[in-house]
Amino acid sequence: MTVTAVSGLIDAVSYLGLGHVFTANMTGNVVIIGFAAAGVPGFSVLGSLVSLAAFLVGAGAAGRLGTVLGRTSPNRLRCVLLLETVLLATATTVAFVASHALHALIALIALAMGLRNGTVRKLAVPDVTTTVLTLTLTGLASDSTLAGGTNPRAGRRLASVLAMLAGAFGGALLVQHTGLGWPLLASTVGTAAAVLAVPRGPSAG
Repeated sequence: MTVTAVSGLIDAVSYLGLGHVFTANMTGNVVIIGFAAAGVPGFSVLGSLVSLAAFLVGAGAAGRLGTVLGRTSPNRLRCVLLLETVLLATATTVAFVASHALHALIALIALAMGLRNGTVRKLAVPDVTTTVLTLTLTGLASDSTLAGGTNPRAGRRLASVLAMLAGAFGGALLVQHTGLGWPLLASTVGTAAAVLAVPRGPSAG
């Protein structure tokens, strides 16, 4: 759940501090590009395109790593989270020393999120997406007792929602009161903690 909370932090940084651009939620970017193309003020086509491009590069790199390290290897997840930590640490440094470099920040963060999303998709753990909650919320409602279901993985689903909510709340507070550097530092530390939490095991092809 730590990386899900980090996603909330990341979206707070990108949307509130980088010109209404998402770096974790690509659905939001597609919608924003549509808004900007329609002439709605306050949205950046260029920023959203940079984010989309960097995210796709990251997701592609995650797929390539999967062929090298194995589809379900713990080493693969650890490697990707470590790369994400390095990218977020770089973004943190940029935010502290050159916070006006918005497109560089967008690219670094979106690249990290693409790596993570590409990996999580391949691992295919039910109800663990870490960045998008639409299907999680749909599952909570459609599989509930009221809907005639059995509430499978309800605890995991609810925990994901609460983790992202907490990350977004904390990220919004930090962006408003401290700027971009500190919430990015918190994201870096959170991802590093997730690296340490990945169980060690033999590589599996």
